[in-house]
Parts: sequence; C-alpha cells; structure tokens
Amino acid sequence: MSRLSRLQRQVLSLYRELLRAGRGKPGAEARVRAEFRQHARLPRSDVLRIEYLYRRGRRQLQLLRSGHATAMGAFVRPRGPIEEPDGAGARKAPPEDGDGTRSPLDGVGSPETPPNGR
Repeated sequence: MSRLSRLQRQVLSLYRELLRAGRGKPGAEARVRAEFRQHARLPRSDVLRIEYLYRRGRRQLQLLRSGHATAMGAFVRPRGPIEEPDGAGARKAPPEDGDGTRSPLDGVGSPETPPNGR
C-alpha cells in the first residue's frame, strides 16, 4: 500500500473527529458515515472538490462541537403548502425536482472540475 498524501490524512482525521463529536447525538454518526461513503468514489485528481468537501466538513465539526447541536439531520424541502406561523393563509411550496429530498448544498457553490482536470 502506498503512503497517504497529506490531504488524505487530513480527511481521515476529519472523519474520526466527526465520529467522536457526533457520539451521543441522534443521527450524527450515521450521517457522517453516509456523507463520507457518498463521496468515497471521488477521483484522487479532483482536488478542488475534495478540498471543498473537507472545508465543509470542518464547518460541520465546529457546529457539532459548539454545544448548541443536539442532533444532526438532513435538510429537505417540505412537501405541500407551507403554513404561515399565525395561520393566516398558505402559500405554495417551490416546485420540486424528483422526489423532493434535496440538500440545500446540491449544485450550489460546489466547484466543478473541467473535463481536462485543470
């Protein structure tokens, strides 16, 4: 097995720190594992995307450690009409794509690597 790069060591360290910080918080460990599993197949050459995800993970770690987080879950767009707090009418929910379970970060602000890898 070849030696791990600095970025690989940082990512593995972040993974361990997130798991530790998520102990005792409902849904945190499963969410961390799922996120890392989802992105595990990124090519090593996609450094911009990996660094972006690493910074995003660092921010999530800070939130978990802040003491204000009691659980960790995914944000999804609500289905159906959205009720106003005072119950004075309803407005329509924004149009959905597919099954409606999208993360607010899907396709927003994530760097794209051009086909030539540069």
